[in-house]
Amino acid sequence: MPHLVSDTALIFGRYARQTLRSKPALIFGMVQPLLFLVFFGPLLTDLPLGGRAGSWQTIVPGILVQLGLFSASFTGIGLILERRTGVIERMRVTPVSRLALLMGRVLKDVVLLLTQSLALVCVAVALGLRAPVLGVAIGFVFVGVLTISLASLSYALAMRVSSPQGFAPVINSITMPAMLLSGILLPMSLGPRWLDIASHFVPFRYFVDGVRAAFAGEYGDGKIALAALVATALAAVAVTLGARLFQRAGA
Repeated sequence: MPHLVSDTALIFGRYARQTLRSKPALIFGMVQPLLFLVFFGPLLTDLPLGGRAGSWQTIVPGILVQLGLFSASFTGIGLILERRTGVIERMRVTPVSRLALLMGRVLKDVVLLLTQSLALVCVAVALGLRAPVLGVAIGFVFVGVLTISLASLSYALAMRVSSPQGFAPVINSITMPAMLLSGILLPMSLGPRWLDIASHFVPFRYFVDGVRAAFAGEYGDGKIALAALVATALAAVAVTLGARLFQRAGA
């Protein structure tokens, strides 16, 4: 375990420094969620979106989950490029733990997503968001767990495909239906009954409901507890599967 922790910290440091040197990636990584926040959010502020909380408490949690969903799902593209340039091959000859090669990358993605989420919430507060600090902290925990789950699977998939052209269609075919059925843009309770029922088979629906309940300060209605249960199960399955596929692929 100490060897794994030190190796994970080493890999995390490498990719954190690499990310900090890429200023355009840091800036443009926030463009899409901020566009949704600034241009899409005001369209809904006067609409009854359900629940006792205000519209921003419904809109912002959905955008946070969307940020985690899309950003974490596409992290594997960078790994594909590293494979093609021989970086992974050079890492394989070092004594670094194979699992640390995965978890160090995932930890970097978590820190990056949480930093972007904090910036997003600060902008949302300026636009009218009012949420308890504890609720925002709980929401960030859910975003972090979502990032761990999806980034682990994304890196595992990247070790199985040979090019970004083969990677992107798979991710798009999963993330787009997941986004539409999870209620990220609007609560699924506003739609027809059959669509609301179908959305309960999408785990991201529970992330969205849990974050919205946290931002509204509704800690006792069971949504946060259910979201925590689903998030823990998803993370356990995703990390286990991701680690096995990552190691079998020779990483």
